[in-house]
Amino acid sequence: MSRPRCSRCLRPEGHCLCALIPRLPSRTRVLILQHPSEADHALNTARLAHLGLPNSQLAVTEQVAPALWEAYPGQACVLFPGEGSQLLPAGAEQPMQLIVLDGTWRKARKLLHLNPALAALPRVSLAPVGPSRYRLRKAPGPDALSTVEAIVQALETLEPESSYQELLKPFDALIDGQIAAMGEATYQRNHQGK
Repeated sequence: MSRPRCSRCLRPEGHCLCALIPRLPSRTRVLILQHPSEADHALNTARLAHLGLPNSQLAVTEQVAPALWEAYPGQACVLFPGEGSQLLPAGAEQPMQLIVLDGTWRKARKLLHLNPALAALPRVSLAPVGPSRYRLRKAPGPDALSTVEAIVQALETLEPESSYQELLKPFDALIDGQIAAMGEATYQRNHQGK
């Protein structure tokens, strides 16, 4: 029998993060495309970001309808590093749509591969800023970020007059809670130095 969950943040009721989730307006529309295998993951940072950003949408899908971005104003671009990607412009003058892929790197690439209209959009990447605070997942490289961290950095690049650091409070609490639940010894053995 599964434990009762909060209907909003989907965390177990005793570990609800809703009180920590801010409501931060942004000029940038954020469309988060979440691979279905990530939706029920205990560390669902995409959901935390979506709940904190009124100008966002979370779509759990492998088949992405272009209407998800075509119905909105502003240039749509996919936050995905690699070949053909341009550094995200600092202080964008016109509002834009930031499409963020949520899943493992392999699953994010699959979303692009399965959706030619999505793959045809311009791609942007983030300037390196230091290590991720996501201490529980193995990253493919030192600059790899969780979904919520990438969204915070992207919004602060596009809208330097605003701070989106409040979005990281529920994320930090989530990570700290997971470490506490597994115990310090287990965390040290399985996650430190990896």
